[in-house]
Amino acid sequence: MGEVIPDSNQESQPEKNKKTSRRKFVRNLGLLGAGLATGAAALEAGHLFQKSKFKGKKEVFLTQDNRLVEVDSLEVKAHEKPAAEILQEHGREGLPGHRWIWVIDLSKCRNARKCVMACQEAHHLRPDQFHINTLEMQENKHTPAYHMPKPCQHCDNPPCVAVCPVDATFKRPDGPVLIDNERCIGCRFCIAACPYSARMMNWSKPKYADQDKDQVYNIELNIPQKIGTITKCLMSSDRLREGKLPYCVSSCPNGVYYFGDEYEDTVTNGTTKETVRLSALLSENAAYQLMPELGTKPRVYYLPPEKRPYPFEPSNDAEPKKA
Repeated sequence: MGEVIPDSNQESQPEKNKKTSRRKFVRNLGLLGAGLATGAAALEAGHLFQKSKFKGKKEVFLTQDNRLVEVDSLEVKAHEKPAAEILQEHGREGLPGHRWIWVIDLSKCRNARKCVMACQEAHHLRPDQFHINTLEMQENKHTPAYHMPKPCQHCDNPPCVAVCPVDATFKRPDGPVLIDNERCIGCRFCIAACPYSARMMNWSKPKYADQDKDQVYNIELNIPQKIGTITKCLMSSDRLREGKLPYCVSSCPNGVYYFGDEYEDTVTNGTTKETVRLSALLSENAAYQLMPELGTKPRVYYLPPEKRPYPFEPSNDAEPKKA
């Protein structure tokens, strides 16, 4: 047989394999590029679809530089609030679904002043400062004298709130009238407007100023106290938030105070812990409010000093107070 001469136009097998590999690489690269482009387009389309279909409602916010801006609600991110801001919000919002009310039984007060001391200690007051005080009262010379505890009346129509130029004093939906010493400028308009003399000015350095200087301000406790600002009864709003009775109510040894929720029509005696029907307690004991003719609508009721189990004893600051 003759020698087989290779065709010059016929490629060798190694050359064929090289060209096939190159074609596969180019084809795969093209497919990869197309896939990436398609994926990017799909992602962009999905993003546009999400923005168009799931767009939230517009929210209006006031910025720190006092500009009103409109923001999509889905773009709003919550940030952790500092403790001071949380205390401020809680203090102004109060406790929803409640309407706190006081009833003071004048026949039981013996001027023990435990309520006064508990209040002063809780709010870091000096001995000459009072959120609540006890007064010696007598209707006329033919009637016996009696002792009357007098806190802020926490009016539903408070004149002190109406005259404050900086919203430092305010009425909460659940009843208390509070004072915000972060806003108070010490103008004393509220002192002049209050017909019950229930406010005091911090004329001098507060009792615990040095110890409290690094404490976060609690609007419900009004601590730290600040010189040049107003201080007043707060209805122990910090205790209410904890589900407890006010300081004065729980410290009284003689059962003078009842406290509760007008919505539930119940009040609890701070000494006996007896819970009674508010409406019955008021109607059956001829309860009254201080100076209702002023239209202030106080949230403190008094029961007349009748059927007292002990005689009246005048107060004497030189002697210890009796329980």
